[in-house]
Parts: sequence; C-alpha cells; structure tokens
Amino acid sequence: MVSAGDFRNGLTLEIEGNVYQVIEFQHVKPGKGAAFVRTKLKDIKNGGVVEKTFRPTEKYPQAHIERSEMQYLYSDSDFYYFMNTETYDQISLTSDQIGDALKFVKENEMVKMCSHGGQIFSVEPPLFVELQIIDTEPGFKGDTATGATKPATVETGAQVNVPLFVNQGEVIQIDTRTGEYMKRV
Repeated sequence: MVSAGDFRNGLTLEIEGNVYQVIEFQHVKPGKGAAFVRTKLKDIKNGGVVEKTFRPTEKYPQAHIERSEMQYLYSDSDFYYFMNTETYDQISLTSDQIGDALKFVKENEMVKMCSHGGQIFSVEPPLFVELQIIDTEPGFKGDTATGATKPATVETGAQVNVPLFVNQGEVIQIDTRTGEYMKRV
C-alpha cells in the first residue's frame, strides 16, 4: 500500500478497480484547512488523463505492471501476431488494442508487451528503429543549410519528415516516441 503523501511520478496504482500511473503530483498545504495532494493520473488501459485530489493519509495498492519481450511476427487484416521467444507461445491482438504502436516496427522485431493481471493493455516498440526510405522527393546538393524538411515514406508505410538531403533508398534512424527523424545510418 502506498499513501498519497508518497506519490512519485511514474508510480502505478490501483484506484477504484482501475490502474493509473501518476504523471504529475503536487503537495499542497493551504493556509487554512488540511493538506492535500493534487495529481494528474493516466488510465493505462484507455489512455485517458484525470485530475484527482487525495488526503495525504489515503492508501492505495501499488499495481504491478509486467513487461515481457515478444517478437512481432506479422499481421493480417484483423489481427497482429506475437511470439514469446522463450516458450514459443503465440498471441494475437486486434488493431484496436495495438493503435499506432507498430507503425515503425517491421516484422520479426522485438517489442515489449505491458500487462496487468494477465491482460495485455499496450505494446511498446523499441525506442529507436532503423528503416529504409521507400518514397521521397530527390535531394539536391547544398540542401543542408536551411533546416527544411520533406515528407518521406518508410518501409512500414509510415510518414516521416526528413531533411532535404535524405534520398530514397537510404536507411534512417527514427525515434518511435515522437516519430521524428534522428539521423542517417
């Protein structure tokens, strides 16, 4: 059990049957009245953010989030298939469960499955991926000084803005959290 006075950023809690992660917290001691803790909580199953206040003495159980490495195998029209590389167990998730998590992930790459109580609620791609550009306008010599970008399509089908000097067929590194171009590889 964790008391509200001990909240920290990133802490996961079970509150009223839902699992929340503390995004932001602030201990408030008004001049008049009792102290309280003002928080922003993210519902980890549906992604919604709520603001709640707690008395510092309130206690909630800490939620244990399990992260396991799995290999992304392939997708068909309705499902995405993953395999545990140690036990060779396979699972499938719907496109609603996946969301945008795999737009930068190629088949046979490793991802992290986040689950609580045996129920998978999200898929975390690697932080950085290297993908080949399959379609973009050609670059010209001298296109490095302006800092301008152009749209490019990578091999997974996702769109990325890249500097003007990057050409079709080159391999680039992408930050999957922001979807931004990092560098040429």
